Amino acid sequence: MTLTLFNRSRPRADVPTVVDEQRPDSEAPVDGRSLDEKAPSTSSVDQSSEDEAQDGVRQIEAVTAVWTKTTLIIVYALILLIYFIDSMQQAMTNSLTPFVTSSFGKHSLLGVTSIVSSIVGGLVKLPLAKVLDIWGRPQGYLAMVVCLTIGLIMMAACNNVKTYAAAQVFYWVGYNGLTYTLGIFIADTSKLRNRAFMFAYASSPYLATTWIGGPLATAIMKGPGFRWGFGIFAIITPAVTLPLYFIFLFNQRKAEKLNVGPKKSSGRTTMESIYHYSVEFDVVGLFLITVGLALFLLPFSLYSYQKDGWRSGMIIAMIIIGGLLLIGFAIWERYFAIKTFIPYKLLTDRTLLGACILAGSIFISFYCWNAFFYSFLMVVNGLTVTEASYVSNTYTMGSCLWALVVGVFIRYTGRFKWLALYFGVPLTILGVGLMIHFRQPDTNIGYVVMCQIFIALAGGTLVICEQIAAMAATSHQYVAVVLALESMFSSIGGAIGATVATAIWTSTFPQQLVKHLPAGTDPLEVYGSIVVQLSYPPGTPERIAINRAYGYAQKCQCIAATAVLAVSLGAVMMWRDLKVTDRPQVKGVVI
Repeated sequence: MTLTLFNRSRPRADVPTVVDEQRPDSEAPVDGRSLDEKAPSTSSVDQSSEDEAQDGVRQIEAVTAVWTKTTLIIVYALILLIYFIDSMQQAMTNSLTPFVTSSFGKHSLLGVTSIVSSIVGGLVKLPLAKVLDIWGRPQGYLAMVVCLTIGLIMMAACNNVKTYAAAQVFYWVGYNGLTYTLGIFIADTSKLRNRAFMFAYASSPYLATTWIGGPLATAIMKGPGFRWGFGIFAIITPAVTLPLYFIFLFNQRKAEKLNVGPKKSSGRTTMESIYHYSVEFDVVGLFLITVGLALFLLPFSLYSYQKDGWRSGMIIAMIIIGGLLLIGFAIWERYFAIKTFIPYKLLTDRTLLGACILAGSIFISFYCWNAFFYSFLMVVNGLTVTEASYVSNTYTMGSCLWALVVGVFIRYTGRFKWLALYFGVPLTILGVGLMIHFRQPDTNIGYVVMCQIFIALAGGTLVICEQIAAMAATSHQYVAVVLALESMFSSIGGAIGATVATAIWTSTFPQQLVKHLPAGTDPLEVYGSIVVQLSYPPGTPERIAINRAYGYAQKCQCIAATAVLAVSLGAVMMWRDLKVTDRPQVKGVVI
């Protein structure tokens, strides 16, 4: 199927010339000026973009100029294989983690470590974007493979909580960085009109691996044990990922021999190189946004570990300092940066801004309605662990499958705004809104599954459309940065959504238990353990009371999730109606 996506009118790939399509003046990308401003001429826009492109971008353009279609096909086959192994390993890791942590007991550091490692893993995309743009895609990719492999080795060998904590940081930095870099590879080697389908193609392994993780973890625990579970993937991961690195490196060297791309020698002294890369990386801006986000996001997860909660001096200080650093980032980028992390006009571009707001709002909504959903299915609907996992995986299966359809639609129509505005957002509101009514005791599970299907179809649409909107707003030079920015808004949305969901749960569920449980039943004991909740047989007064408490809490969470989606509607309305079929963005032999 992928072969039909190639443009067969391309010149021969072995000719060492960069092939670029002409771009209409009216739809020039943002490269320091607004899209609404008319470029002086097509050639000057292309020349300006080429002159401004950093070495990593020019290197990958040189690679796509000299490689063949056969190489391109092999690259995409490897990317699919890497995603398959990576997603299977992630599913297995989620299942094995409780066995790893159980040997450490209820150590308070474990919860904090999980939170910190996940946030660090999410924020690594910001500096990684600059590494990919300045030093090169293969270099950043190799660094992430090394981090992921080290994390797996450390998890296989850890005997204490400190080693496990360090392993988690390496693992999540490597895992998130690797998947992000693969996404950039896809953006580098695909036309904008085909990119939605190729992104969906890359996520398609989840259709299989979603069901593999549990049985694989069970087989490993019954066999060699969890240490070999991580050890096996510590061997498989580099074996599967390194061939892609060598293909890009080989073609990069080939381009250098043909004098295509940037010059290898700069002629700078050591001090000149330090100053040069400090400017290119926008070290001050990168520090402000990365540290600012870390300080701002950590309190949303760490407040529960503080005796005074949100009133804790540390929590308040982190939020204030983090917020000030983020404000400082905006001021620095606007007035002082010699070379900005991202052009200020692009930062305020309504299509990119709308895509980022959409990413944040749908993540807030998702975390609101998805919190405690698995427990709800088991306690209120009486599903087994396996049955509950089938229902909760409906979103993953449906969104990944439907994303392929969305990719084909965008490929042939060139439009994405109206698909998100008239289908994606309304269907999300419908699915989440219906859950307000159907997530109640004595409701047939079929209605819950129906809502999940609606949300899955809408999610597969919106995630693809928001990424295409972000990339369509800019030139190839800033694709890595805008995808990192979009991911940053997703992280912020996820942190806020999880906090809102937890706040609703802790303020409603215990009170409802106190209100409805029969006298003599300890509400605190019921509140703190799903095992205790399931110990009361269905139909007993205690189980009925628990179900009513779940229904009320879930209703409040779904109301909050639905209300947030009004922001999503406004975010999509901000987008310009860009047609991706008229917006060439990459050069060379691409898909």
